[in-house]
Amino acid sequence: MHKAVLSLGSNLGNPFKNLQAAIDLLHLFAGHISAIAPVYQTKAWEFDGNDFLNTVVILQTALSPRELLQTSQRIERVIGRKSKSQNRQYQNRLIDIDILYYDSQQINTPDLQIPHPLLTQRNFVLKPLNDILPEFFHPVLQKNHRELLSLSPDKTPVKLIDKKLKINNFPYNFIAIEGNIGAGKTTFATQFAKDADAKQVLERFEENPFLPKFYEDQSRYAFPLEMSFLADRYQQLTDDLSQYDLFKTSVISDYFVFKSLIFSKVTLSEDEYALYRKIFNFMYRDLAKPDLYIYLYQNVDRLLKNIKKRGRSYEQSITGEYLEQIHEGYMNFIKTQKDLNILILDISDIDFVDNQDYYYKMVYTILSYPEKEHREHLVIEKM
Repeated sequence: MHKAVLSLGSNLGNPFKNLQAAIDLLHLFAGHISAIAPVYQTKAWEFDGNDFLNTVVILQTALSPRELLQTSQRIERVIGRKSKSQNRQYQNRLIDIDILYYDSQQINTPDLQIPHPLLTQRNFVLKPLNDILPEFFHPVLQKNHRELLSLSPDKTPVKLIDKKLKINNFPYNFIAIEGNIGAGKTTFATQFAKDADAKQVLERFEENPFLPKFYEDQSRYAFPLEMSFLADRYQQLTDDLSQYDLFKTSVISDYFVFKSLIFSKVTLSEDEYALYRKIFNFMYRDLAKPDLYIYLYQNVDRLLKNIKKRGRSYEQSITGEYLEQIHEGYMNFIKTQKDLNILILDISDIDFVDNQDYYYKMVYTILSYPEKEHREHLVIEKM
């Protein structure tokens, strides 16, 4: 692990929220934030713009300097920073992330200079550096931050603000990620749980002996299939949600047990569904509910392509009509929910596996999504 020191600044939108979002994303994708300096307000530096909020963070990272630069730039794009103006270097921005130090290394390339060449001229950088690393020596100048601040040529005042940023600001204990067949929910949940250092709960569909038989003869095997899924989902969620991992603070699952009702409504006869619903209601009341329920939407054409691409033999007979019925079942469920905090991510036009910017954008949208009581209606975010 390496010790990197980064400067963060924002003067558009909600600057404090932007700083917190950058810290959250760095903590997920770049390493471990071990310290955050206080936040300071200052005038725009060398251009006429809004006041900035600035801070400095210490990051323990396994990334190389080049990888850290690329990750920081991706986080800037995800939060919404535009490319730098060709006419001037400095401008208003939603977020700015600069690498100040990387261990005691010295790097001088066209797009990356470490230590940052302007850090000794900026009080909005030196002041927070002095707060958390007063005795750290600049590897070139061989002066610590206390000395560098006293020698600073910058006369611009910096004002300490009262609000404090948080480390490891992950807002959810239990996230359920749902979607139609082939939507990518397991792929996304697996990667998200890894990056968030969360406990991962994946549906054990491949272990169900009735699934291949169901796709061959739906009318015969629908009821035993749905009953076996319900029993397994109930048992798995009961076990995993009641025994939180001592080293994990959150759970991310690629399903929630309510999907049993959605699929059974499509596959079962009216009498079978009535019986199934009674059994489901008895089990459902004892289960913990997710803090956030995410539905990944993909259109039917994309779903069929994904199903064909992953090549499970028993899925190749799935029709677009069946997928549309499943989607309508999810929508009907979502529309009737009064107590769940629900977010729909429309991912029909993106590939979050091959393009990491889209994956980062999905995670950023989830982390910044308001709680149910703080929003007026269900939100559908097009990625």
